[in-house]
Amino acid sequence: MSDRIRDLTDPTQIAHVAEEILGATLDANVVAYGRVDDGAAVVVDSYWSSTEVSLPSRPISIHDYGLYDQDLKRGEAVVIADVALDQRTGAFSESFKRRGIRSFVSVPIVEQSKLVALLYVGQGETRDWTEGDIAFIRDVAERVRAETERSRRELELRESEARVKEYADRVKLALAAGAIIGTWVWDIPNDRFTVDEAFAAAFGLDPSLGRTGLPLAQIVDTVHPDDQAGLAAAIEEVIRRGGAYAHQYRTRRADGKYYWLEANGRVDLDADGKAANFPGVLLDVDARRAVEAERDRVTGMLRSLNDNLEQRVHERTSELMRAEEALRQSQKMEAVGQLTGGLAHDFNNLLAGISGSLELIETRIRQGRLMEVEKYLVAAQGATKRAAALTHRLLAFSRRQTLEPKATDVVALISGMEELVRRTVGPQIHIETHAGASLWTILVDPNQLENAVLNLCINARDAMPDGGNIIIEANNRTLDADAVSLDLDPGDYVSVSVSDSGVGIPTDVIERVFEPFFTTKPIGVGTGLGLSMIFGFAKQSGGQVRIRSEVGKGTTVTLFLPRHDCVKTADEPIENGNLSDHKSDKQMTVLVVDDEPLVRMLVVDVLEELGYRPIEADDGPTGMEIIRSTERIDLLITDVGLPGGMNGRQVADAARELKPGLKVLFVTGYAENAVLNHGHLDPGMEIITKPFDLTVLAKRIGDMMNSPPPSMGN
Repeated sequence: MSDRIRDLTDPTQIAHVAEEILGATLDANVVAYGRVDDGAAVVVDSYWSSTEVSLPSRPISIHDYGLYDQDLKRGEAVVIADVALDQRTGAFSESFKRRGIRSFVSVPIVEQSKLVALLYVGQGETRDWTEGDIAFIRDVAERVRAETERSRRELELRESEARVKEYADRVKLALAAGAIIGTWVWDIPNDRFTVDEAFAAAFGLDPSLGRTGLPLAQIVDTVHPDDQAGLAAAIEEVIRRGGAYAHQYRTRRADGKYYWLEANGRVDLDADGKAANFPGVLLDVDARRAVEAERDRVTGMLRSLNDNLEQRVHERTSELMRAEEALRQSQKMEAVGQLTGGLAHDFNNLLAGISGSLELIETRIRQGRLMEVEKYLVAAQGATKRAAALTHRLLAFSRRQTLEPKATDVVALISGMEELVRRTVGPQIHIETHAGASLWTILVDPNQLENAVLNLCINARDAMPDGGNIIIEANNRTLDADAVSLDLDPGDYVSVSVSDSGVGIPTDVIERVFEPFFTTKPIGVGTGLGLSMIFGFAKQSGGQVRIRSEVGKGTTVTLFLPRHDCVKTADEPIENGNLSDHKSDKQMTVLVVDDEPLVRMLVVDVLEELGYRPIEADDGPTGMEIIRSTERIDLLITDVGLPGGMNGRQVADAARELKPGLKVLFVTGYAENAVLNHGHLDPGMEIITKPFDLTVLAKRIGDMMNSPPPSMGN
């Protein structure tokens, strides 16, 4: 439509082209565009029809075809699926039948709260018009209105310019023929006004009177009544001061009509400073005034048109911005649906494994078949660990996971997981690992770094369904100018990258791979948290992650992690023994503060199994009452998020004020960075993340009990 109407200058032609395209696109029978006058009459300039449908040439009253004029005036589209059944048009169905119309859509154009135009689309049979049909008709209506009004304004402008040219030609002819009407001399002291023959002829005066003179009042009588007061004031003012004089006014000429003229003269003063002589000349400015008036009218019209166009552009821009925001919200909700669908799928699988195993354990115990209980225990524990891993990935994605950073040897870490990667990706994938010489140490959570590398390798495997190569590489990197583009501070970093020879990632996808909630996986197939989790881990560790890909050639994902100058620490081996392996022979007291009764019960049972004396509290204030008592407390185990107005960190700090050197073990499933002082814990404070193996909890408690008291100095 834009192509066909671009060069059209006739509003009727523009409307007809739009009507034809709209009718053919919607497979309608008739399309008509009309302007609405103040009396609610529609003037149809043109219409299109696919059948022998005719519309009257006279203006059409909206009231003749239904009771919906108020809907149109409010700017609401009138959508009628069947004119015989709709209460607004049922009484007029015969009128529609004569026109061959059974259903229609009428879209109004409202400007400045006034109905100015309609676009009408009719169908010869009943039709259920869709939202898409209505939106399309409204869009075409707005375009037709804008283009026809533009064309109409341009046509009026051309006509005005033609009139201006005509007036300008008249002025030129007048000047060429002599625009001077005549001359006068006014003898002010004697009030004798003499004029030349041209002046006398122009006003139908007796030429002899012009020579002998006549009173000024007789000349003033020819001035238009509306201009007499202004002329009198101008004459009075110049007589008082003397000097140049110029004033425009209308006068009645010999033909009885009024014309604009300009009087130019000069008042000469005598020796006493009184007005003596007032000669001057009359100029015909009627044509010039007409040109100026037309120019002002055209200028005003153009200014109004420009203001109207600016307003419509502003309104259209606002509509587009609202539509874009609605689209973004829709995309966000769709992404949230994909995320929650994937989470629900994975968690339901895990919960099914856990609940089913517990039911079978109960059944086997009831049957006395205790030898078969162990496999269900193993299955339930495995599902629990997988659920914990999933929540950790969620927290990593949101940058809220509880990290346990350690000085980490990246070379040893990659070497240690190489076999795991090979088993995970399968034999059709060739694995290579490369590490630069004298690789720097980094301070990260080694388990999370392993998870990140493993996730990247799994993504690489999925990008190579027919096999290929994966390269895991680590290098020292000193970033100066490059740091700004990576959103990092200048300094030393270790880069850990995973490259593949797979299908690559399209540009429109690569721009969104790290966005929250974005996933290309269908609903129910995983959570799609892999890259978001890696991004969150890198940012939380003080680093950054970047991705580079070329469709058909492969992808490289690189983590930049800051250098840490300290001695490497060895990972603690996880023991899989029994709780009894960590029993204590010391009589020590442990205060357990947790608002979750189930967790508190498990921790208390473990402490009793280990030989410690536990004391329970379900919130911070209750725990502080126990700490203020005379009870000896050797270890405080507290959840971070607690009700009652005190979080776990506040309880720990207050407890240490009363009992300096008290050892504290924080138990948390959510990284409250501000609560935990952004990961900086005082000596004698440690963290364990929910959910945890009870044997790991037992070992951590034993290690803390057997460690020397922390130094509380600076």
